[in-house]
Order: sequence, then structure tokens, then C-alpha cells
Amino acid sequence: MELDGRVVLVTGGTRGVGAGIARAFLRAGARVAVCARRPPDAPVGAAGRTAEFHPVDLREPTAVREFFHDFAERYGRLDTLVNNAGGTPYRLLGDEEGGIERHARVLALNLTAPLTVSLAAHPLLRAARGAIVMIGSVSGTRPSPGTAAYGAAKAGLENLARSMAVEWAPEVRVNTLVLGMVETELSHLHYGDEAGIAAVGRTVPLGRLAAPDEIGEAAVFLASDRAAYVSGASLLVHGGGERPAFLDAATANAATAPTADVSTTDVPTADTANVTVTTADKES
Repeated sequence: MELDGRVVLVTGGTRGVGAGIARAFLRAGARVAVCARRPPDAPVGAAGRTAEFHPVDLREPTAVREFFHDFAERYGRLDTLVNNAGGTPYRLLGDEEGGIERHARVLALNLTAPLTVSLAAHPLLRAARGAIVMIGSVSGTRPSPGTAAYGAAKAGLENLARSMAVEWAPEVRVNTLVLGMVETELSHLHYGDEAGIAAVGRTVPLGRLAAPDEIGEAAVFLASDRAAYVSGASLLVHGGGERPAFLDAATANAATAPTADVSTTDVPTADTANVTVTTADKES
């Protein structure tokens, strides 16, 4: 298969988008490792093969360095790193419960941790002439009320990837997948029941939320030889984006303009449907 013999690590790859990414790499023939603070409820598998789980707290630099020391001894190489772990609870900036310490934790998980992991993985990736895939979010490309620190971190992550792509070329390619809304096992926590999820999906030009495995297929492309000349790029995987709210408010061409299926209240859109659960839950 396309990635036979290659070793891939997916951070936060135990559920949601991360599990979808791990499954896609398994189907492509890669040997896949996933890491998080806690093990998955069930092994992540596809095509008759299973991802290997390793526990690690990505916010602890010493633990990350030790993890990659052991990783090198166990696997001998690393061809692709997917920095997927991340997330945030919904927290307004003026909320008394949302002090700077909590926002700082969101920044640490979504920006500092991917940097820490990438630095620790760099020697292995350089030796393999490998690739890094950052999992970004449309929250980093537009205002994100209620998830401001998360949006800022994702904007920083995309810029970090571009700088890495320059500094680490030509040995390591670095790209970002910029995700919109994805339907996972936890989508109901902030989109509601099936009717709510369907209504939110109708606000996307393609008419639905993404499936985790579709995100995985895009990650496999960026890791593969088909993307050998792609580095420092940001690939939008958002189903066409979001319909501008002003189109539904304008009176011009009102007779032909489609009506919105849901209100224009901002719906958190991020790299997984876990965005409104706790940071710890998302990472694990």
C-alpha cells in the first residue's frame, strides 16, 4: 500500500478526529502509534490492523523528550508526525471563571505542546526526510467568541508551521490542515441531537459536517509522496466554509436568496467536535 513501511505518530489519536486520522493511515499501510494521557475505550483499528497506544502528557516537556527517546528505540524511525491533540471548553473572555490561568492552559495545549512535540521529533523526522501535519482550525482564521484563546493558538500554529517549513527544509515538510466542523461521537455536546447536528450541517455549503476519516484522508495525502512538493501550505478542509451572515440579512435579491436553517449565532467550529469539552478530555 502507499505508506507501507512508514511509521506515523498521531497525537490525541484515541478518538474523534485523531482516531479518524489514525484509521486512514492504517488503511494506507503505515505502522501507526497514537498517544494521549489516557488510553482509548477500545483500540483504534482499520484494515485488520491496530494503532499502538502510548501514554504521555504532551504539556510536560520532560515527559515528551523521554517519550521520543523510547519511541526511537521501539520504532527506529518516524516518517510522519500529526499534531492533532488540542481543544478547549467554551469560555467567554469576561467570564469570572475564565481567568488567565485557564486561557493559558488552552494556549499551552494547542500551541506550545505541538511545538514541544515537533522539536522532540525533529531528529527522527529529519533522518527519515519526513513530514509534519498540523491540525489547525477555521477558529484561527476568523473571530472566535467563546473560544478566543483557542482561535489565537490555532492562528499561531498555522504560522509556526510555515516557519518550520522554511527552517527545516528540505529534510522535513510541514503543512497544516485547517478544519471546519467535524461530526464525532461528542458532537451532541454542543450541536444537540441529530436534528441539531443536521441543521448545523446545512449551514455548510456541502450540506453536512465532515467525518473524521475524511480528515484522515487529507492528512494521508499531505504525508504521502503525492505531496512531495507541498510544504508551508494550509489546506482548507471545511466543506466550502461558512455562508456570510450578511447575505441572509440583506434585502437586495431577497426573493432568490436562500434562508438560513439555523440562527447566525456563532457556532464553535474547530478541529474536532470535542471543542466544548474540557481540555483534558480532548487531549485524551
